[in-house]
Amino acid sequence: MKRREFISVLGGAAAAWPFAASAQQPAIPAVGFLSSRTSRQAEYLVVAFLEGLKQAGFVDGQNVAIEYRYADSRYDRLPGLAQSLVERQVTVIVAGGTSSAAIATTKTIPIVFTSGVDPVLAGLVNSLNRPDGNVTGATFYSGALGAKQMEFLRELAPKTATFGFLVNSNSPIGAPQVRDAQAAARSIGFDLHVLTIGAEAEIDAAIAAFAKLPHPALLLAADPYFDSRPDQIVGLAARYAIPTVFYLREFVQAGGLMSYGASITETYRQAGVYAGRILKGEKPSDLPIQLPTRFELVINLKAANALGLTVPLTLQAAADEVIE
Repeated sequence: MKRREFISVLGGAAAAWPFAASAQQPAIPAVGFLSSRTSRQAEYLVVAFLEGLKQAGFVDGQNVAIEYRYADSRYDRLPGLAQSLVERQVTVIVAGGTSSAAIATTKTIPIVFTSGVDPVLAGLVNSLNRPDGNVTGATFYSGALGAKQMEFLRELAPKTATFGFLVNSNSPIGAPQVRDAQAAARSIGFDLHVLTIGAEAEIDAAIAAFAKLPHPALLLAADPYFDSRPDQIVGLAARYAIPTVFYLREFVQAGGLMSYGASITETYRQAGVYAGRILKGEKPSDLPIQLPTRFELVINLKAANALGLTVPLTLQAAADEVIE
């Protein structure tokens, strides 16, 4: 080969090196975000999740890609959506609300759940401190939540004679919450009326029928199905003059009477942090389930006045927020 030809070949090869190196760069990891909500309903939770990811050192579009899947409140769609994330070969799945579909779909891809129920009683993990297999997560649940909610209701509405518990029959996380609520009611000497619904239209009929019982007061099962319908449920509670305690402050911000519970946005932030730690190489079994450390009492004075209730000063003083 002549000297000029050799230099030409060498120059062409050198020019191709950057492209070859670029082509060999590994693809950025993907995180699947599986939600039973609609994309619009989940917006504020996604913000919290992305904040947690960023805290762990990952930013969507820079060093991680997020694959979103929304079931639009149809739980029957969750298995198929979970399967699509498995086929996408995501590195980790963050399953919001109802995570059993994702857990049933894969035993190898790490799963970080967010939940409003006891993860052990719901069968999500075997242990809080050392979850087995490929599953870990965060919960805003507390076993004493129902009893405390009932105590607050009785203090605010002392004439309460009947407690009701609204639960979605289609939800895989409903049954353990019913058992907890029944135990809480028994602990204070009450029977619990379980209002089971399976469709949006049944919520109206269930609450209307419950309103006919003597001095009713209502609690809700923690469920994304109810999270996405605050206006409907708050409106029905007001229409039938039923004192109601909710598990999320978002219901009170929509006009509800009172809420007592942990922050769901904090739970999603924690899930983002865990997803980031798994991306860095940690195993789900080494990450203990994150439990809530703080519960908030929020009271809406306007809603109380509309129900003819006077909020005791002691209860107002105990509240983390009083909406006037």
